[in-house]
Amino acid sequence: MKAGLLALGLAALSPAGLAADVMQGADLYRRHCAGCHGGDGRPVMPTAPDFARPGALLKPDPTLLAAIRAGRGAMPAYQGLLRDREILDIVAHLRTLR
Repeated sequence: MKAGLLALGLAALSPAGLAADVMQGADLYRRHCAGCHGGDGRPVMPTAPDFARPGALLKPDPTLLAAIRAGRGAMPAYQGLLRDREILDIVAHLRTLR
């Protein structure tokens, strides 16, 4: 019984156990991403993905989280700059741009 309650409590504290904050994600996106990816998800940089396209975000959240952590091409790695929770907030915001 105690082990089950402990597991439930730990799950609630983990990033996966918390709902993403779309408003926080919008603010973080404006500060860290919009310069290249555009305010509405349409890229400013020619090689940046177009998040306004319906298929652009078909990957699951953990895959997008890993990509943002690691960076790619001209995009810097955000591991150490943003917490996982903040990156997932950005992903939640991106999903509202469609």
